[in-house]
Amino acid sequence: MNLALELTGVTKSYGRRKALDGLNLRVPAGSLFGLVGSNGAGKTTAMSVVSGIVQPDGGVVDLLESGAFDPVRHAGRVTVLPQDALLPRESRVREILGFYAELQGVPPADIGPMVGRLLQTVHLADRADSAIRTLSHGMARRVTLVQAFLGDPDLVLLDEPMSGLDPREAQNARHFLASRRAGQTVVISSHNLHEIERMCDRVAVVEKGRTLLQDTMDGITGRRHVIRYRLMPASWDLAKLEARLPDMILERSPSGDALECRYRGDLATVNAVILGFLLESKVGVLQVYPGDELEHAYLNSTGVPVQPGA
Repeated sequence: MNLALELTGVTKSYGRRKALDGLNLRVPAGSLFGLVGSNGAGKTTAMSVVSGIVQPDGGVVDLLESGAFDPVRHAGRVTVLPQDALLPRESRVREILGFYAELQGVPPADIGPMVGRLLQTVHLADRADSAIRTLSHGMARRVTLVQAFLGDPDLVLLDEPMSGLDPREAQNARHFLASRRAGQTVVISSHNLHEIERMCDRVAVVEKGRTLLQDTMDGITGRRHVIRYRLMPASWDLAKLEARLPDMILERSPSGDALECRYRGDLATVNAVILGFLLESKVGVLQVYPGDELEHAYLNSTGVPVQPGA
């Protein structure tokens, strides 16, 4: 497996506080990788170390299989979008993006078409000549997202890219990231577990500067082996369902408003049996989804017990 980014035993302290305490990460090339953890877990410090803004105290950082960040060796290949990135307020959108594209090494003849194409993708083509100060927070954030992808870098680091966005702006940002991921590796640092679960195919859970979990999203959430149901509270006979699925592990919440099935074999077949039984039993089904939510996996990994149906 080719790796776009690998951190091995990376440490960083600020005085007596350990921001990174032997952090290990393996980010496959071409993945959309989520880095999750609570505030202060070490996510931003990890991003800063990877991008060369902060020097680690120890450990090994390897970008694109060519060593730690080097401004010459990695010029145009690695970009980073800090959480609180700001653009010059008086600059116009097209102007400032053209400037950053030039810094990324984009040939002058390609800058205009590239900027125009990316602005179209984030639905800001009509604001290309607007001053940054006239944009809403969400619009300005989308401009910074465009900035991070100028020149088609191999590795893009995004620190809390959805911070402060309303639902519509967040949806636009998700669509943009989905459209840009072909061939590129994108690492997204966030404490918004719901957004990470919707976007990423791989994820690492970081707490107190250490990696607690690291796997594919399917592997961490168990989406290939678990199916969960949210139900209208009702009294129904779990034993009868167990008789129809004798090789499965079934758990029901005390109030009967949630069901979890750990299954083998074909998901569609298992789901059909369970839904058929619930409908026969006149139990209202509110939601069906495969696997544990990332939130459940995160809480369990950090030592917080989660009850079935929670």
